[in-house]
Amino acid sequence: VQLQASGGGLVQVGGSLRLSCAASGRTLGSQVMGWFRRAPGKEREFVASISSGGGRKDYADSVKGRFTISRDNAKNTVNLQLNSLKPEDTAVYYCAADPRYSVVFVDHGDVQYWGQGTLVTVSS
Repeated sequence: VQLQASGGGLVQVGGSLRLSCAASGRTLGSQVMGWFRRAPGKEREFVASISSGGGRKDYADSVKGRFTISRDNAKNTVNLQLNSLKPEDTAVYYCAADPRYSVVFVDHGDVQYWGQGTLVTVSS
């Protein structure tokens, strides 16, 4: 499976971005998918996940109410809408998928598939 993330860029505080992740090589309709991020000088952290059917969505406390995750299994894509962006949202964002699980990432430190990352920079 290859995951290709896109949509990052430079945005001002309070602005919005939409990240997309396209999967190839295998259909991901039965897998949990999501996004993680790594800010400068920090460890990679969980941002959001969505279950295989889209019925369950989980978010980090720091992004709840501002970010929205969605998926389109017919297109093999997962998206992350980022609103009300803050400087602390600056990070490289990675999409992720794991065929071992359909609802949540059981271990955020052990995820099977990663995209290459897309940089989001929020300027103040």
